Amino acid sequence: MSRRTPALIAAAVLLPLALTACSSSDGATTATGDKAAAKSDGFPYTVKNCGVTTTFKAPPKRVVTMNQHVTEIMLELGLKKSLVGTAYLDDQVLPKYAEDYASVPVIAKEYPSYEQVLATNPDFVYGGYGSAFTAGDGRSREALKKSSIESRLNTESCTKGDQPMDTLYEEIREVGRTFGVTDRAEAWIKQAKADNAATAKKLADLKPVSVFVYDSGDKTAFTAGGEGIGNELIERAGGTNVFADLDKPFGDASWENVVARKPEVIVIYDYGATTVEQKKKRLLTDPALADVPAIKNKRFAVMPLSDAVLGVRVPAAVDKLAAQLHPGATTP
Repeated sequence: MSRRTPALIAAAVLLPLALTACSSSDGATTATGDKAAAKSDGFPYTVKNCGVTTTFKAPPKRVVTMNQHVTEIMLELGLKKSLVGTAYLDDQVLPKYAEDYASVPVIAKEYPSYEQVLATNPDFVYGGYGSAFTAGDGRSREALKKSSIESRLNTESCTKGDQPMDTLYEEIREVGRTFGVTDRAEAWIKQAKADNAATAKKLADLKPVSVFVYDSGDKTAFTAGGEGIGNELIERAGGTNVFADLDKPFGDASWENVVARKPEVIVIYDYGATTVEQKKKRLLTDPALADVPAIKNKRFAVMPLSDAVLGVRVPAAVDKLAAQLHPGATTP
């Protein structure tokens, strides 16, 4: 799971044209907008993303995306014509994006080499995890910049101590500004807030259930920590993450701690070569876990990994997980 182990989330907030910005404690650029700025074409546009400041004189035209959730952000915002290459799916793209995704060249099954990226002649690379820009693989943001290629890293990989849903809204807003589709981004944010409010209303009178996320692992459990959208997703779905004290989006936990924290439900992340049934079997046949309430009662919920990272699936994923944590109670 090396692609999901970089430092974590702090919302980088957009910098409208002709406004004086201030820097927050995490270094993200912030500013307020006005109607005149909203009506302009929005360029030049300056944004500070994960420590890298970029000024765009116009929207990027030739984009490579690395990691599924950022690819889906681009497709949701109607930017398929900007994509000249994509790489690294965790699972299947949503059906609504399938046709658009099929029109984009897949330049590598996992991460492409630096040479494969350059072969697409991009002017922008958008990475989902910090590992997308691993310096040792030659794809650092610095190396790309030297080749006149701008870049963006999904802010879940560089922000900490923030409200992740707000970070998601800002991710969508900043990408929308970067590509000159502010109206599309704001429309998505408005709908996402409405969807989240509707789920919260359904759960208002329900008692949260304790949840352990099983991503992978044998000697230790790779799980969702208290930072990042995965934890907030659990909370908004009417759960309490038993490893919320782990101060990163993902990390390892001992099986002894899983037993001690007595989760009522186990959420399995579905992706990769190991199936959900194989993961369930591993958990159900481990004698050390026999007294865990979720194991005793065989209470499992399943989420595609792409639902649990900072992308456009999150509002719907909250509602889907809520239906699994509180079956029957969330039906309108």
